[in-house]
Amino acid sequence: MALKNEENLGEMKAEEKTSWVLNDFGIGRPLGKGRFGNVYLCRENASHFIVALKVLFKKELIRLNVAHQLRREVEIQYHLRHPNILRLYGYFHDIDKVYIVLEYCHQGELYRILREKGKLRNEETAKYIYQLSSALEHCHERLVIHRDVKPENVLIDKKGNLKLSDFGWAVQHDGQSKRGTVCGTLDYLPPEMIAHKPHTYKVDNWAVGILMYECLMGKPPFEVQGQKDTIEKIRKCNFHLPADLDVRAQDLLKKLIELMPERRAELKDVMKHEWIIANYMPPPLLPFPNKAQ
Repeated sequence: MALKNEENLGEMKAEEKTSWVLNDFGIGRPLGKGRFGNVYLCRENASHFIVALKVLFKKELIRLNVAHQLRREVEIQYHLRHPNILRLYGYFHDIDKVYIVLEYCHQGELYRILREKGKLRNEETAKYIYQLSSALEHCHERLVIHRDVKPENVLIDKKGNLKLSDFGWAVQHDGQSKRGTVCGTLDYLPPEMIAHKPHTYKVDNWAVGILMYECLMGKPPFEVQGQKDTIEKIRKCNFHLPADLDVRAQDLLKKLIELMPERRAELKDVMKHEWIIANYMPPPLLPFPNKAQ
């Protein structure tokens, strides 16, 4: 089925629709392919609301022993309500597959945008870093660490706003103990994970800095040919800042891409950093509903 337009024509009332079946949706074009299944553009028939439907194969989830990880991902993302966090409206399943109903982002992954443009302007980057910091601050306040921030997991909606997605590696902690699992993508791994040391929410702050660098420079700061060399550069926090880069941007990058986790900038300070203020003016904060709607 081809969807004639990709506008959100209705409102998704999650509490009114506690269980779906596949026939409740009109299936449109594929949006992407993942390790465990595919994502499709869909329209919910009752509301005409456009969504992204992630279709996962149960046999793959069982074979790779990640069913528990999926349950955690759904539970965490469903309860997060923030303008810059991708909404998870619900899920359902049949004999072979699990279906996750997600907010649809018209412009797709930041990864694709970076591949097309090479690098981004200061204004675009500042907007994305502000919105990402706001989303992660919301997570951290609720004791959630994302642990896999990267361009592939950052989506951009039709209005050009950032949506943090893919909470597959996210964890909810008690606020005291440190985590020990190494997860994420090498270019975005912080030194403490490289060294197999316990980590805190500051791994996300590091990733904000790496993403900012990649947006401005067109590549991650520690990217070299060999994996061993990349690891060594991360371990020593050895990266280059070109002299022609705005000194305020350099200052923020140094505060985020910091070897010692306890010295890394807090996200609330990132959002009011002088480089952000000079390049992005956030709109007035609107209330975001606590309940799914």
